[in-house]
Amino acid sequence: MYEELENIYKKCLDCQKCGLGKTRTNIVFSDGIPNPKLMLIGEAPGFYEDKQGKPFVGKAGQLLDKIFECVGFSRQNDIYICNTVKCRPPENRNPEPQEKEACWEYLKAQIDIIKPKIILLCGNVAVQSILGNVGGITKIRGKWFNGDEKVHNAKLMPIFHPSYLLRNDSREKGSPKWLMWQDIKEVRKKYDEL
Repeated sequence: MYEELENIYKKCLDCQKCGLGKTRTNIVFSDGIPNPKLMLIGEAPGFYEDKQGKPFVGKAGQLLDKIFECVGFSRQNDIYICNTVKCRPPENRNPEPQEKEACWEYLKAQIDIIKPKIILLCGNVAVQSILGNVGGITKIRGKWFNGDEKVHNAKLMPIFHPSYLLRNDSREKGSPKWLMWQDIKEVRKKYDEL
């Protein structure tokens, strides 16, 4: 598994299939551990991710790590993290359709190699890339979807992107942070059933 992922990573290093290849500092391929039980797919690298070459390393990533820790997960032991696109879009804009299409072969390879049982779709871009237009994240977060053969029939759960949680600080019942807590507990429960 590690060797296969390394081969895809090396192929990705030379990628110039879209304009993002010309503006990136680093490709942002993955972090965590290849775990066939749990994968998180994010949106696109931001400034800090582009500098370090790892997904979710800024403030949003620190919050994501805390969310995982609350239910006993860690990057190092439990979860494989990657993004829909592997290069930072300028000014952190959402990736364009042709950029997502250019990166699909790498994301699909990651999914095919790991064959995760659970995939967390972190934010609207990730949701749309895997599930299509099924609704906005605020309406569908926390709901389980059955993946098709392109994701090896994984259980899929859309979750809020941690950057959204940083902008919505309340922990009151019904707030985004409170909802995320409910969602991550449900993910832990499903994970333990596997």
